[in-house]
Amino acid sequence: MNQPQIKTVQCLSPAGLHEMAYREWGDPANPHVIVCVHGVTRVADDFDAFARAMSERCRVVCPDVVGRGRSSWLKDPRHYLVSQYVSDMVTLVARLDVPQVDWFGTSMGALIGMGLASLPDAPVRRMLMNDVGPTLNFDALVRIGDYIGQDLRFASFEQGRDYIRTVSAPFGPHTDEEWDKLARDVLRPTGEGQWRRHYDPAIALAFRALTAEGAQQGEAALWAAYDGIRCPVLLVRGSESDLLTAETARRMTERGPQARLVELPGVGHAPTFIHDDQIALARSFFLD
Repeated sequence: MNQPQIKTVQCLSPAGLHEMAYREWGDPANPHVIVCVHGVTRVADDFDAFARAMSERCRVVCPDVVGRGRSSWLKDPRHYLVSQYVSDMVTLVARLDVPQVDWFGTSMGALIGMGLASLPDAPVRRMLMNDVGPTLNFDALVRIGDYIGQDLRFASFEQGRDYIRTVSAPFGPHTDEEWDKLARDVLRPTGEGQWRRHYDPAIALAFRALTAEGAQQGEAALWAAYDGIRCPVLLVRGSESDLLTAETARRMTERGPQARLVELPGVGHAPTFIHDDQIALARSFFLD
């Protein structure tokens, strides 16, 4: 069975150097590269099913955004910002040594891709944005900050898995085996007989520092970035999503790159792309 290589690239923040880990699938000489970037508390392993399905045709690169998974934690947590993540991805693309990449971003990963794709001479050929847009809900961001900032400990993997399954219910229907993997990817033993989530709780600082005025300014900047994208965009929305509203999705089809919109029934935030029908949707877009 095809397995990924685990690699790292050294990146720079204002506080110094840090390492970003990534999983690389397929032929490392293949010029068709898809970069897959996860959501705010998730990890590169989220894309295992998609990457395995695509690795015969493409080189699939799945980074752990700094502060998550196998990547190091920032020395100064104030830099857990999309601008820092975009900078890290520029470094990653340079390491891959290809002129262009395709981008597959889920939630935060799509915002990072949006920031990169909006830049002049951006290396993004086409982009799939999974269940996120430029509109920011301040109350939702406050709730996210509270949720991700809790350094929860679980007495067993099973307890942690049940918690992940509960809070991730909007992902939609999955088998017990799939929920086990979704939990195992983001839980790690503490060495003290407990389990915890696999990220730096300080990633919540940026959310907690946000004000209503700051959210409004951030939304304006995100729409400006979206309007600056010149590559084809496929926008995927879970029909039950409370993060990407139907109205925001509609606006995204009418301005900027005029994204093609696909809604997935019975799913909230966000589709996991581990099922065959969702993988086929992404596969068709990237191999078009």
